Amino acid sequence: MFETELDIQTPDGTMNTFITCPDEGGPFPVIMFLMDAPAKREELHDMARRIATVGYYVMLPNLYYRRTKDFVMDASPATRTVMFEHMNSLTNAMVVADCRALLQTADADPQARGGPCGVVGYCMSGSFVFTAAAQLSDRVRASASIYGVRLLTEAADSPHLIANQIKGEIYFACAEFDDWAPPAMIDELDQYLAATGINYRIEWYPGAHHGFAFPGRGTIYDKPSAERHWQRLFALFKRNL
Repeated sequence: MFETELDIQTPDGTMNTFITCPDEGGPFPVIMFLMDAPAKREELHDMARRIATVGYYVMLPNLYYRRTKDFVMDASPATRTVMFEHMNSLTNAMVVADCRALLQTADADPQARGGPCGVVGYCMSGSFVFTAAAQLSDRVRASASIYGVRLLTEAADSPHLIANQIKGEIYFACAEFDDWAPPAMIDELDQYLAATGINYRIEWYPGAHHGFAFPGRGTIYDKPSAERHWQRLFALFKRNL
């Protein structure tokens, strides 16, 4: 496997990004992997590697680069407060701009295949994935929000408002127990999306909690649900990329 850390220039600075792909057989379709709130870390690097091993060029950026190059989450309340400050500093527009920078970089790399690409995001990045699928619909043909938050809100930039622009397939994995993405929001989203005619799927993960896909979450990690989400991701990418 090939992997590197690359500083990618954006209008707002340099975005440190982990990139991995197989070391032979390319070029490979691009997958943008958008982090959850605890930030870019080795646990996510391992998840990016898992995607890459089945034949993809995976880019995992530090979305907090405007504030810090490295954020390390620990158990202290102070660190949790900083994490929320970082998370709330981001907007959908910012991350879509970051995705454009990622694609521009990938297009200059012979190991990355141009054309249709995918994007997957966890937790806070669910809304970013949703927005990118709509605003970058000329490229994004496979997108996945894994227990994503803020998918349907009263905000002017709520991603559901532009869902009809999506040209590819979008998948929403939803935990049964999730205070950040409650069933009422997901049900309302389902009703809204059904009227748009886009290609989408909402799937519930019974018994699972928010964060179920991360091995580092202790008892919250649910291996059967995590493995199912991998199966769904790989099938989504294979169908569309």
